[in-house]
Amino acid sequence: MRTQIANTITGSRIICSILLLFIPALSGEFYVAYLLCGVSDMIDGVVARKTNSTSSFGAKLDTVADLVFVFVACYKLLPIIHIPQWMWVWIVVIASIKLSNIICGLLRKKSLISVHSILNKITGVALFLIPLTIQLVELKYSLTAICLIATFAALQEGYYVRVGREIV
Repeated sequence: MRTQIANTITGSRIICSILLLFIPALSGEFYVAYLLCGVSDMIDGVVARKTNSTSSFGAKLDTVADLVFVFVACYKLLPIIHIPQWMWVWIVVIASIKLSNIICGLLRKKSLISVHSILNKITGVALFLIPLTIQLVELKYSLTAICLIATFAALQEGYYVRVGREIV
């Protein structure tokens, strides 16, 4: 029963993410659903730990919910924001490092390894804030800062995967 509470919160992120597909980007409704996704991401793990109901399924469901949210957010936001070409190259480099980390983890442990480091969390929060700050901070400045953090996070993640250290 207690496990269901955290997993229900995580599942709500998937539902809210799908709802975002049908809401105009950067509208009031978009921000409400977007913030609900963010809040669910922040509290599902806390609820699971506080109720002593963490599970392998819950961790995997959280990863799926995160991926659905990220893909939907990108689908909605990328067409309406301008990212310079040089920054796309940097993003591809970061994604390549992260992909190599996933492959290395699969080869070493025969399963997906999820590194929940402080730098990965900071990167996630910074990425989450982009739509909320897009009117306040020029995108090239916020994305440069995020790419710097994400680069260090990806390199740190690769180190942890290669030495067999997981941070949860």
